[in-house]
Amino acid sequence: MGVFYETIPESLRQWILSQHVFWVATAPLSPAGHVNVSPKGGPPGEIFGLVDEKTFWYLDMSGSGNETISHLLEPRNGRITIQFNAFVGPPKIVRLWGHGRILENRSKAFADFTKLHSIKVLPGTRTIIIVDAHQVGSSCGFSVPYYDFKDYRPILDDFFATKERRYQEGKEEDRLDRYWAFKNAYSIDGLPGMPSGLVTGQKEKIEPLKKFVGAPAKPKYVYTHGFRSDQAIMLAVICFLLG
Repeated sequence: MGVFYETIPESLRQWILSQHVFWVATAPLSPAGHVNVSPKGGPPGEIFGLVDEKTFWYLDMSGSGNETISHLLEPRNGRITIQFNAFVGPPKIVRLWGHGRILENRSKAFADFTKLHSIKVLPGTRTIIIVDAHQVGSSCGFSVPYYDFKDYRPILDDFFATKERRYQEGKEEDRLDRYWAFKNAYSIDGLPGMPSGLVTGQKEKIEPLKKFVGAPAKPKYVYTHGFRSDQAIMLAVICFLLG
C-alpha cells in the first residue's frame, strides 16, 4: 500500500541519497506532445542532492536529447517527477513530484549554487535542475526484479572531457555551446531548449539536428476544449427527453 507525504521524510532521505540510478519524467503541455522518461546514473552524492525537506537538485548532463529542459522552460509548465527503485534489499519505489527550474552551466546562478553546495561539476555538465517538491510517494514495488550493481559507465565523462581538451587546444568546433546549438536547441515537439544553445545557433548559423526520421506519429487521443459535434447532439437529445 502506498504512503504519501507533503515533504521528503527523514526515513527516506538516506535511502534516496544511496541510489545509483533514478528516472526523470516530464511532458509538454500539449496533449499531442511526447511524454519523456530519462534515466540518470552516477555515484551517490555526486549527481543528486537534497537541499531541504522540499527541495532537491540533480546534475543534468549533455546528451543528444533535450526534453526535460524544454518541458521545464515551457511557460506554465515545469512539471517533473523523479522515481527511485530498490534493486537490492526490501522492495521500494519512491516518487518525488514537483516543479523544476534550470541553472545553466557558466551562469552566475549555476556557479553560486555549485559553490554553496560543494557540487563537483563533471565534464559535459549542461545544467543543474532544482526541483521544489509538493508530493512524495513511497510504494512497495513487489514486481521489480533484483539487480546487482556492477560499475558506472565512463563513456559520457570521457567523451566530453575529450571535447573540452580539444577546445582548449584551439578546436572551436568542440565548444560545448556549439554542441548544444546542434543537438539541444529544440525538443522533439519543437519546443525551445537549451537557451545558450539557441543563442549560439542563431549567432553562428548552426542548423539544429532534425529530431524525427519520417513523419511524427499522430496521437491516438486528442483533447479539445468544449464538446465534439456528436457530443453536442447527444446532450441536446438528453435535454429534450428530460424536458
